[in-house]
Amino acid sequence: MAQIFSRAADTWFRVAMLVTLGGLIGVFIVALLLERSDYQTGRGWVVRQPVPFSHQHHAGALRIDCRYCHAGVEDSPRAGFPPTHTCMSCHSQLWTQADMLAPVRRSLEENRPLRWNRVVALPDYVYFQHDVHVRSGVGCVSCHGQVERMPLLHKAEPLSMSFCLDCHRDPAPRLRPPEAVTDMDWHTDEDRRQLGERLMRERHIDPARLTSCGVCHR
Repeated sequence: MAQIFSRAADTWFRVAMLVTLGGLIGVFIVALLLERSDYQTGRGWVVRQPVPFSHQHHAGALRIDCRYCHAGVEDSPRAGFPPTHTCMSCHSQLWTQADMLAPVRRSLEENRPLRWNRVVALPDYVYFQHDVHVRSGVGCVSCHGQVERMPLLHKAEPLSMSFCLDCHRDPAPRLRPPEAVTDMDWHTDEDRRQLGERLMRERHIDPARLTSCGVCHR
């Protein structure tokens, strides 16, 4: 009986299967790396704004408190964007004719708000409240990074599910006294874990209740 396949056919078949399997594994690894990359999470990327606002100048050099512009951060789920009159409380006296501030002046004249673009935008299926985190003692820097060093604001952390869960499972090292929440340069000589655990007891923070799906997905 004539042989249909050559003697090398079995070897070539095995090689083809190994190459296919290796290719599938490679695709999976690339997809996994891409999903966690800064390109996908947006970490480190600057978002174009109607005005090139410098946190380095305002929050860093001038030491303007976060709450002056983000007024809702302590009592609202959203931190909020500063309305035009907040900007003009200073710029009606300073840099009044600067070209880069023309959109701000036009916004005031036309009584139309500036359309700031979100740098940190969580998915619609994520339920997040700024006020709860601020009142619990989570510093702005924990999620937003050292904004006082950013000439143009960028996303400092991936804010992925694993990032949030790491904090919810062990919040103690990230907690600070309420008066230090917006202080970017805050430090303490007290052990951070001991301080955090004390603050957790005072504020009745129970990590066992922070990892339920319903906390962030409602």
